[in-house]
Parts: sequence; structure tokens; C-alpha cells
Amino acid sequence: MSGVEVVSEQERAARLLAAEVRALELFDEVERRGLVAAGRRDREVSDAIRDLAGELFGVDRFWHKRIVRSGEHTLRPYADNPPDREMTADDIVFCDFGPILDGWEADLGRTFVLGDDPAKHRLRDDLATIFAAGQRHFLDHPEITGGQLFTHVETLAADAGWELGAAFAGHLVGDFPHERIDGDKVSLYITPGNDLPMRRLDPGGNLCHWILEVHLVDRGRGFGGFYEQLLDLQHTAG
Repeated sequence: MSGVEVVSEQERAARLLAAEVRALELFDEVERRGLVAAGRRDREVSDAIRDLAGELFGVDRFWHKRIVRSGEHTLRPYADNPPDREMTADDIVFCDFGPILDGWEADLGRTFVLGDDPAKHRLRDDLATIFAAGQRHFLDHPEITGGQLFTHVETLAADAGWELGAAFAGHLVGDFPHERIDGDKVSLYITPGNDLPMRRLDPGGNLCHWILEVHLVDRGRGFGGFYEQLLDLQHTAG
């Protein structure tokens, strides 16, 4: 990252993986403590997770806005800012957090189902399945572009009976803060129109590392879910 020591690609990968492992531990603790619960408000839960990240790992910065969305707000894409909402006993809720851990970006999204609605449980389970299938496709196609991977994930979602809820399915991560690059909403994202190979060097000469994100929605029933983590780097956790 700018202003820090130059590190090898092996070290960059190790630090990104270490950051994600901590983010996974954070969400495991969120579930263990029952922070996502009926009667709590989205912003209240967001603040509680923020405080928990500080308590567990000393996190005091997040590289993108913290997102906790419940109910019909789970249909809304990242760029939206829906009003605060109280969670109900039959809700679906997703969380998207980007903590900075030891100077490195993590980006993790998970979905929680509070009630017994079988459709919401199926969507939550399909999120991980579609992520894994998208990751396998990426690993099996060394020359794949961002646009091609988006199309594949879109097809996986449709085959499972869902729609994608966003115009992109992931982005660069690491020491390359994609949100701060003005005007480029294509080459930094897994999105239609990105014809660049995903396995390439970024403008700083580093290997590109990617987050894959899956936002599934059922517009008819009025709910969605979200799942994201590292695409090209793998570990046994999570």
C-alpha cells in the first residue's frame, strides 16, 4: 500500500488471507453473540459489529461503508442508502463489512435468516453454493475476463431461480482501494463490459486480487441475500 513497505507477492497474498480469516472470525462471533436479532435496528447492529471488531482486533477503520440490511432493504444494491429499519422475527438480514486489518483490506458479506421461511433459508444456502461454483469457474478458466465471470454468475443465479441484485459481482481488493479511483467503474469490477483478463497486474505492478460477491434477490417475494469473500486466494477457514 502507499506509504508502507514494499512486500513480495507471497507476502501480499498472506496478508490478505490473514485479514479475511479475522473477518471470518468476526462474523462467527456476531452469530455466536446473537447480534442479528428481531427487535434490533439495522444501524444498531452495524454499530455493534463495528464495536466488536474494535474489541476483538483493534479495528478502527473500514475501507467502505458498513452495511446491515434487513427485510425489503435486502433488495437494494450497494450504492443505495435505505432508511433504518427494525428487524422482525421472520426476517432475512445481510451484513457487508470491509475492515482494515493491520493495514490490509478485508471484504466479507454474510446472510442471516431469523425465522423458518424455507425460501429465505434456500436463498441463504444458495449464496454459498453459487459463490463456490463461480470460484470454480474462475479457477478453471485462466484467461477469464471480468465480464465473462459476471455472465457466468448471472447464469448460475438464474438456474437456481434467483436474480442478481447488482450490476457487478465483485471487485479488486488489497492495497488498491477501488472506490477511490475516479471514473473507472468497469476495469476494477466483475461487471459487463470488462474485457480485461482478471489475472493481470494492477497499475502499481502488483498481481490483481479479487473479491467475488453474490447478491441474490427474489423481487416477487421482496427479499434478497448477500455473500462475498476472496475469489482468487483460498484457505481452509470459511
